[in-house]
Amino acid sequence: MAQTVKRAYRYRFYPTPEQASELARTFGCVRLVYNKALEERSRAYALEGRHVSYAESSAALTAWKRDEDLAFLN
Repeated sequence: MAQTVKRAYRYRFYPTPEQASELARTFGCVRLVYNKALEERSRAYALEGRHVSYAESSAALTAWKRDEDLAFLN
């Protein structure tokens, strides 16, 4: 019986201040979209007993991008 050797590599990333700012902005947008989608899924299930599909979530994201307050998602 052959043994499997598992290896792990650890990498460190040192972003420039501009890259750090862009990463923070990107992760902030991702967190916002995830939380809004989760809130919609939870609401739909709690109130209507239905599941929200990927297509519905994708359409909601498109609609959120058109909203004045969330235009920065573009």
